[in-house]
Amino acid sequence: MNKKELMETTLSQKEIFEGRIFSVHVDAVALPDGRESTREVVHHISGGACVVPLTADGKVYIVRQCRYPYADVLTEIPAGKLDPGEAPEECAKRELIEECGVKAGKLVSLGALYPTPAYVDEVIHMFLAEDLIPTAQKLDEGEFLEVEAVPLKDLVDQVLAGEIKDSKTQAALLKTWILRGQK
Repeated sequence: MNKKELMETTLSQKEIFEGRIFSVHVDAVALPDGRESTREVVHHISGGACVVPLTADGKVYIVRQCRYPYADVLTEIPAGKLDPGEAPEECAKRELIEECGVKAGKLVSLGALYPTPAYVDEVIHMFLAEDLIPTAQKLDEGEFLEVEAVPLKDLVDQVLAGEIKDSKTQAALLKTWILRGQK
């Protein structure tokens, strides 16, 4: 089958929730074989960006913060949602300053990530930041986190051991490791 033969067609859409960050719809769809089905979809309002801030000596600034749905403190790379009209690159730069207190001298795209494609349309744009310049941290109101610089190899080992569970952090760290020619 080709891509066109696998596509589903939206027949109708009903919004059942609208919040600040996402809305939820129940859609009626036509399947490739002509039958009808429903899809419950979480529409992310803006998408987001994440960034691997890599120091000259091979360390990565990570943040630890409470993630309420999991009742846990997770290890993550800096990230945030796009402001209205904001380019993903600008979001990555802003979040890097806000969360870690460093500016990117160089920013390289690591591609896009679809974190939960079965029912969420969020796109997270991943970046690698190098040539870091210290500046003042500017946390958002109500944002509480801990920042630490950890060797990239240690973080990759933590991903492989299942200790880092956040998908954007896993993908961006592993891409950075591979792109830097480390195995």
